[in-house]
Amino acid sequence: MDAHLSLSTLMMMVTKPIGILTTSSGKLVDIRETVALNSDAFSNQHHIDLMTHIDAERIPERLVHAKGGGAFGYFEVTHDVSKYTKAEVFNGVGKKTKVFVRTSSLLQNLGGNDAARDVRGFSVKFYTKEGILDLLCLSTPAFFYRDPIDFTNFFHTLKRNPKTNLFDFSTRWDFLAKKPETLHGMLLLLSDYGIPNGYRKMDAFAVHTFEINNKHGDKYFVKFNLRTEQGVEVLTSDEAAVVGQDLDYFNRDLYNAIENKNYPSWKLEMDVMTLESIKHIDYNPFEVTRLWKKGTYITVPIGRLVLNKNPDNFFATVELSAFNPGNLVPGIPGPMDNLFKVRRSSYRDTHTHRLGVNHNKIKINQPLYWKEYNRDGTPPVKENMMDAPNYYPNSFNGPVPYVDPARPKERFTVLESNAVDLEPAAYFYNHYLCDDGQRQRLVNNIIQALLPVSPEMRRRVLRLLILTDPQLGMKVETGLEFALETPLPPPPKAIKILRNNYKDSNEICTIVKNDHNYN
Repeated sequence: MDAHLSLSTLMMMVTKPIGILTTSSGKLVDIRETVALNSDAFSNQHHIDLMTHIDAERIPERLVHAKGGGAFGYFEVTHDVSKYTKAEVFNGVGKKTKVFVRTSSLLQNLGGNDAARDVRGFSVKFYTKEGILDLLCLSTPAFFYRDPIDFTNFFHTLKRNPKTNLFDFSTRWDFLAKKPETLHGMLLLLSDYGIPNGYRKMDAFAVHTFEINNKHGDKYFVKFNLRTEQGVEVLTSDEAAVVGQDLDYFNRDLYNAIENKNYPSWKLEMDVMTLESIKHIDYNPFEVTRLWKKGTYITVPIGRLVLNKNPDNFFATVELSAFNPGNLVPGIPGPMDNLFKVRRSSYRDTHTHRLGVNHNKIKINQPLYWKEYNRDGTPPVKENMMDAPNYYPNSFNGPVPYVDPARPKERFTVLESNAVDLEPAAYFYNHYLCDDGQRQRLVNNIIQALLPVSPEMRRRVLRLLILTDPQLGMKVETGLEFALETPLPPPPKAIKILRNNYKDSNEICTIVKNDHNYN
């Protein structure tokens, strides 16, 4: 069913007015006030209501993940994981918890193209009995940088040039050459994995390594992964050029699937390390720009996520939703790396800027239960805690804290290095990519992204690629020389020429079930 058709059908089902039209203050609107011609428009409160509201009805656009969609659904526990975590939401086989999921593209503006080569977001808000749990995931299992101070500079290079207001490959490659640890994430983005065939047919990864604990205080270290039950599908560059003619391809696909009751679903699992085993591995498992090595962890299934309801109002849900990685629950203390620590603060700050300090009191973000000492500020304030004291401790009727006896007593400290490590990027090229066709398409995409930049910038990038993997660097260098000497027709024909007869396929290789990560 077409999305427009389904919406029209829904609207036609409502055949009678829902009530008498009023102004925002509740005054009934006379039919003569619905016309402003030949009248004193400034004494018409209905007219003033309309004009002043439309002047202010847009809120700040998100800096990243601006364009997206969303849906409601549920999470069902399918396996007993009480050995690892006491979190109520993940315990009790058969238990269902309401969720809201926001899907998004990282770099696109509100009117951007869903099929652009981009990292996708998949954020899950669990409405648990112990508070909101936000699990913020990406379509790529490794992140671009690990030092939180790089956040502003990195995303400035990916957004529009301040002079031309155009996306600029030169700034991206310049930053990458200065910060080689970003290469792994860039290779992921430029590979077949860079354009999934819609939100339904992609996996999602929480990227960070989370500390969790059981009711005895025993701690474990995990990576949360969501595996699509629709099967992973990707788009090559020329396929994306075709489907990208519909700028809302991803959002339309998700909306229509749910309207047609073809409910998309994902399996939630976690890769697990013990406190003891994590002391004896030869790499940093908290490093967000790399993945865990095969044989150093086990994979444990947790449950199943199903999306089965589209929002009734996009703005009130998708646009007003606010996800914060710091929204955690007992049994999931969370990641300990410095990047995560900064994200906890910066996400709260951006929501306050975009939605106001009471963003968690907006319906879509509101927990099932809350009692606090914060008061006032930008609405909504709900009942503003009525007559309860606004300070703690007090001798009256204010809320009191509790004692969590299962909270781990030992502190685990992570020391991070700023040394450059190109091994994860080399491993991705040689082992994560499944065949020469995938490798050649990665090479072609790198070439296309390097063509607009200066010769000096190309030399810097080629030097980095050769240091990462000599074969990768030489292929890019040879392809660049060919592309610069041979005028190419416009895409997608240019991409087909560069493929050098490698088979084109939208299928992606299947990773062994218990070894989803690439090592």
